[in-house]
Amino acid sequence: MKKVVLLLIISVITTSSFAQERPNIIFLLSDDQTSIATGCYGNDQVVTPNMDTLAEEGVLFKNHYNTTAICMASRAILLTGMYEYKAGCNFEHGPLRKEKFAKSYPVLLREQGYYTGFAGKFGLAVSDGKSVKHNSWDSLPIDDFDNWAGGLGQTSYSTKKNKYMSKYAKKYPHSTRAYAAWAEDFIKEAKQTGKPFSMSISFKAPHMPFSPDKYFDYVYKGKKYKKPENYGAENAKHLAPQAKTGRQYKSYNFWRESEESYQEAIKKYNQLIHGVDYALGMIRKTLEEQGVADNTIIIFTSDNGYSCGAHNFGGKVLPYEEASKSPLIIYDPRTPIKERGIQRDAITANIDMAPTILNYAGIKPPSNMDGEDLRLLIKKPKKFKRETIALTNMWGNDEIQAMSVVSKDWKYIFWQYEDDIMNPTEELYHIEKDRLEMTNKVTDPAVKKQLKKMRALYDVHLNKLKKEATKYNSYQKYAVLFDRTSTAEDKKPYLIGSYVESKKKGKSTKKNKKKKKH
Repeated sequence: MKKVVLLLIISVITTSSFAQERPNIIFLLSDDQTSIATGCYGNDQVVTPNMDTLAEEGVLFKNHYNTTAICMASRAILLTGMYEYKAGCNFEHGPLRKEKFAKSYPVLLREQGYYTGFAGKFGLAVSDGKSVKHNSWDSLPIDDFDNWAGGLGQTSYSTKKNKYMSKYAKKYPHSTRAYAAWAEDFIKEAKQTGKPFSMSISFKAPHMPFSPDKYFDYVYKGKKYKKPENYGAENAKHLAPQAKTGRQYKSYNFWRESEESYQEAIKKYNQLIHGVDYALGMIRKTLEEQGVADNTIIIFTSDNGYSCGAHNFGGKVLPYEEASKSPLIIYDPRTPIKERGIQRDAITANIDMAPTILNYAGIKPPSNMDGEDLRLLIKKPKKFKRETIALTNMWGNDEIQAMSVVSKDWKYIFWQYEDDIMNPTEELYHIEKDRLEMTNKVTDPAVKKQLKKMRALYDVHLNKLKKEATKYNSYQKYAVLFDRTSTAEDKKPYLIGSYVESKKKGKSTKKNKKKKKH
């Protein structure tokens, strides 16, 4: 009997020790935060002390891209570690299938003994392949988490309007700080289980409508902001005509109507980000108070960027720097002090989040994941060999649906759409030297070899898409649309209706002419 009891005690101690050895992992996601809207990314007009401190104590990734820069698709990518065409989820396409979600990082962590929690904007539906209403409680994976505080659709900045967060409304009427209050309760609860925990929070901020927490009105009071150097229509003349057909160029007029409207918009946008920064500080304080800070990894990023008037654009979606890039900071308290505060300029992407999280937990990522383990880039950057990623937009009017390939130094964009006004268009930017993307070098003979190389790399990514795109939710068509050799006649069956055509009241404008390969 004594021997059995002793064995049980040893087993409990061993299990507890293993749990403590595995780090807690916090994944924080803002919504629509472009990297340059963060102090540690070189913006001296914003106040983000907690993000800046996290970068000083961790690793800042200078070139972090969202392979699809719109919320629903990007969130599916973040969960599954796969490109959109494999995850199979976006607006106008359909929900994330249950079998795909079953291999997502929170599900796999829970299966391996992690205590899991989610709060905020989940932003997508999970379905068994049958008809499902996107904005319904039945479409959310509530039972796949130990603690769920997620909301419907876009959720609300008003805490009391979020079903699972309403109890925090009296003290924290704005949802951003309320999520940090929920985090405090979750961390205490998780600590009591004796398990390592995974906590994911998806803030609504700074997504439109720009409704910042009045608690922070003092932060930017009287502040006037400088516009970006590539602001306005005069800095969009060199861009492809396709890029200027969607709502990004033709709506969000507050970014361009007047100086007053711009200042109001950017102030509210920055104040919303400051609220997220404050919530990060609250969460880190809780970790210290609960004695778990020394074993808790924090990953902070956003689902996509935001244009804020650059090249006259509002919104996101497009492959330009402001819309496709977000901050990425990883903090591991176990890292020696002398190795903290470093920066990495290699390309990283939202496809990397799930495999990196799983590897931190000691779990081998499933083979379907496209992303890389960023621990290698942190520890041994010279051994990190990936040079490029693909950027895709598979949403919106036909003209703006496009694929690009980006490296640390170069970006190649292929705008596939053509009609009697537009031809397929290429853009090539030397982003290492031209981060504002002001000079399209596609016709520059001095970079002819580089253009050829980027076209070849584009084709490599296209071939991957052709082999691996899902057979459902209308992703197979991109094997044709994004192919540089496809003709107008090839593409015609796959076009869903263009801005140009709608302006011509439904009259066909396409010419079925054969195009040479670019």
